[in-house]
Amino acid sequence: MADASSVTNAPARGRFSSRSGFILAAAGSAIGLGNIWGFPTQAAQNGGGAFLLIYLAMVFVLAYPMLVAELTIGRLSQQNPISALRNLASGPQTRRIATVGGALGVCALSLILSFYAIVAGWLVAYMLAPVCQLLGLEELAGWFTGFSSSRNLAMMLVIMLLTILVVRDGVSSGIERWSKRLMPTLLVLLVVLAVYILNQPGAMTGLRMYLQPDFQQISPDLFVNAMGQAFFSLSLGVTGMMVYGSYLAKQENLPATAAMVAGLDTLVAFIAGLLIIPAMFVAQQNGVTIYAADGSLLSSDTLVFTVLPAMFDTMGSAGPFLAIGFFALLTIAAITSTISMLESPVNMACEQFQQPRRKMSWLAGGLITLVSATVVLNFEALFGLVITATTVYAQPLLGMLYALLLMWVLKRDRLLNELKQGFPELETSLFWKIWPWYVKFICPLMILLVFIH
Repeated sequence: MADASSVTNAPARGRFSSRSGFILAAAGSAIGLGNIWGFPTQAAQNGGGAFLLIYLAMVFVLAYPMLVAELTIGRLSQQNPISALRNLASGPQTRRIATVGGALGVCALSLILSFYAIVAGWLVAYMLAPVCQLLGLEELAGWFTGFSSSRNLAMMLVIMLLTILVVRDGVSSGIERWSKRLMPTLLVLLVVLAVYILNQPGAMTGLRMYLQPDFQQISPDLFVNAMGQAFFSLSLGVTGMMVYGSYLAKQENLPATAAMVAGLDTLVAFIAGLLIIPAMFVAQQNGVTIYAADGSLLSSDTLVFTVLPAMFDTMGSAGPFLAIGFFALLTIAAITSTISMLESPVNMACEQFQQPRRKMSWLAGGLITLVSATVVLNFEALFGLVITATTVYAQPLLGMLYALLLMWVLKRDRLLNELKQGFPELETSLFWKIWPWYVKFICPLMILLVFIH
């Protein structure tokens, strides 16, 4: 691999053209199935409003400080993750650790994309199925909703192709331009669907469960689940946010910008709860069973493919259109995340090997597609294994490593000077009095708790 000092000969780096472009792109990276699928499911399983309160607290005390840390690492050197982490190190041993940590982060993110593209493909299939039904193509609709290797492979290829085409066009012309289109569309769809569902019979029961905390449900497991959801929701620990931070202009206020990203991500998760949880009780009102006799949520892992389609089927002529809108919403959320997942290996390949973006987009995207195809063809053996290895083990451990490198290896004056570029009064602010020691000591301990659990 080329040394960090040699990447100056690489093709010119892209950059976000505006703060709003960065916020929408970074929020798009964070906003995905974890927000619109994972968060409402976790809330429904863990006491509704009680989980919501603890989740909001965990975003503030864990996810936001770590988001600032990862964005800072990226902007400090404005290089790819491997070079950015090496830039923090002061000696040969820490440089080797940083190099390995950066490479592992890029590999972990690539593996996450390999299974995420499969799930995103399912969403495309379920979006197309009601279209086929409206056109009278029942056999094709059945193929889209049936589980098969051919369906999984074809839909995954659609997602990977769309992702490669966006990333290929660069930061401002590809990622930023499409984020500015997709994110507002996602928000509008989310709000429209939530308003519609909240006006259906049974929705108020779900709304009360979601917003009224049941403090008897609070337990150590609930804290750990909320902490993990907050951490994974913001795509921390696998270099994605680090890369986006490297494209951020020096004059931007990093703490404030990170707060906007975290706030938008949390807002989408909250509104998704207003849609999904009431929708579950609308389905129950329409005869769909959502809870087992012991009170546990049925089909929690496949909620959006079982309970909600069953609800749409009970809603008459409006059902197919609601299904199309709902799965279009999930597809957009998934694609804004797959774009950021592919960007990290493409960025690393371009700078470490000094190759053009278009070539590296097709090469990196093609290799990940091959891995994803291997998972599809060996689904039972590999799908769960890849998810566990990346999201349960790699993300928290790598996130902890990045925090330790930033706070224990990088000189404090250098960190202060970097953050002051967009926040001149930082040194006297409450943020600077709390954030450095908090990320240095508290965040690694909390991440370690998630990992142990």
